[in-house]
Amino acid sequence: MALAVQLHDNILPPRDSSLRDEALAGFAASPKHLSPKFFYDRRGSELFEQICLQPEYYLTRTEEAILADAADEIRQIVGPQSNLIELGSGASRKVRLLLERLRPASYLGIDISEDFLLDSTRRLAADYPWLDVHAACSDFSDHLQLPDDFALEHPLVFFPGSSIGNFTPEQARRLLGHLHHILPTGGGVLIGVDLLKDKATLEAAYNDRAQVTAAFNLNLLHRIRRELHSDIDPARFVHRAFFNEDQSRIEMHLVSRISQTVALEGQLFRFRAGESLHSENSYKYSVQGFIELADSAGFDSSGLWTDAGQLFSVHYLQRRP
Repeated sequence: MALAVQLHDNILPPRDSSLRDEALAGFAASPKHLSPKFFYDRRGSELFEQICLQPEYYLTRTEEAILADAADEIRQIVGPQSNLIELGSGASRKVRLLLERLRPASYLGIDISEDFLLDSTRRLAADYPWLDVHAACSDFSDHLQLPDDFALEHPLVFFPGSSIGNFTPEQARRLLGHLHHILPTGGGVLIGVDLLKDKATLEAAYNDRAQVTAAFNLNLLHRIRRELHSDIDPARFVHRAFFNEDQSRIEMHLVSRISQTVALEGQLFRFRAGESLHSENSYKYSVQGFIELADSAGFDSSGLWTDAGQLFSVHYLQRRP
């Protein structure tokens, strides 16, 4: 009976200097940019959970409906007593749709926000006392390393939320290739992938009327101001999100309202009026396009589920020898 969470704090935890280093480099670049992984401090993680409840944000409710409907089929493919590894576990909401059906032997949640990760995995341990629950605070976007004592006899990697879309297609291929390297032959990846659709639906999802996504994006600047001795004023920036049709991706930006100079860790950075800090990409795929990307990384498509409106897809990928 596992009532506690085993925390693995020795597998490449996020370095204290990583936000500093990447912010200094990103502010000095042209165009300016910063990785979306830095959205997820505690406040950012809380705001993202609110985004998932917005009526325009179809991704979460559609993926959850797919998982609920497909859980029995997923169980038949995966089998019992798997070792379940969730990447970007967040609030661990979606995995709950699978736990009772799959009855995995163990669960490992990996997330970059340690406080949020511990809260979520402790709730899982309390709600599923039969489950051996593990947690690892790690930046899997850089290099995924699993704890030495976490069993990999029957692994299933769960990567929901279309978080794969935050990576360029080449970065996504490299991430899948790394999973291919660490998983044994026959190991599986259950992954959510957002699909190409009309521009209006896509842009509405990232520009909700309640402006929660705007607050989520601007929270990145609040974090920089708080953690990096910066005078950056979030009120001088505005959220912008749009669909880049040529790149098949939603882009999120923080656009400077005025011409201004920002101090960051003793260095000065100039923003022109209208200049932006590029904070996130979310690539959208066709079903066949993603299957081909996975194939190039050494995975076979062994299961595919979509909603009736073809808004979202869930893929089961099996590692080839």
